[in-house]
Amino acid sequence: MKLVFLGTGTSYGVPQIGCTCRTCTSPDPRDRRTRTAALIESGGRRLLIDTPPELRLQLVGAGVGAVDAVLFTHAHADHVHGIDDLRAVSIRRRAPLDVYGAAGTLAELQRRFDYIFDGTPAQPGTNKPELVGHTLEPDRETEIAGMPVRALPLPHGDRTVLGFRVGPIAYITDVKAIPAASLARLAGLELLVLNALLPRPHPLHLSIPEAVAAAQQIGARQTFLTHLTHDAPHAELAARLPPGIAPAYDGLVIEVGAA
Repeated sequence: MKLVFLGTGTSYGVPQIGCTCRTCTSPDPRDRRTRTAALIESGGRRLLIDTPPELRLQLVGAGVGAVDAVLFTHAHADHVHGIDDLRAVSIRRRAPLDVYGAAGTLAELQRRFDYIFDGTPAQPGTNKPELVGHTLEPDRETEIAGMPVRALPLPHGDRTVLGFRVGPIAYITDVKAIPAASLARLAGLELLVLNALLPRPHPLHLSIPEAVAAAQQIGARQTFLTHLTHDAPHAELAARLPPGIAPAYDGLVIEVGAA
């Protein structure tokens, strides 16, 4: 099994428009962060997590032409506004693509992108994503693309987002805390991915110190921080993190166990 970091940036991305800070002007390619998304691969099958605005560029850059299903953490713009790029995936597979999320997330996607979900065929000479939505029940394991996926409800301001445990991997982004019930589901991880927005506290997201504390409590063999802003240059952040915890970067691939 492996995890591919397609994007590791916050909602603005890095570099930010108009910003000339040292991270946004850095020559280090690890400081170029598109909006957050990932792939989990096992047995030749792929789960895509979220569809950010740069999805086409991310999949092309990773050499990925097909995915078997999509998991949505929540419906904020930086996590879903590349959904139209899924039309290339559904056309190539010549079959609808299964997408999964919380009931509220799927309902919001249906409202925002009604042309995809309204059940009408595309106009002649055009096409659109062919998607089939499936509701994930909180804290229940579901087999998706041959992988065991457990959806974990987690707080993000006034919303509940879903984190995902897929076998030995857990992917958690846009959360402010990890409740005790979810902590119990994260024992024995090989790989943990955790959002870490800023060096200072934020009302909706784990800060970097909070993410480090949570990672140490969970105790995964490896933890990678994602959803990073321009406040944390990659090399400097990597140098001050404790052993076993590191910043992710776009294009990073982590192998876990047997392929």
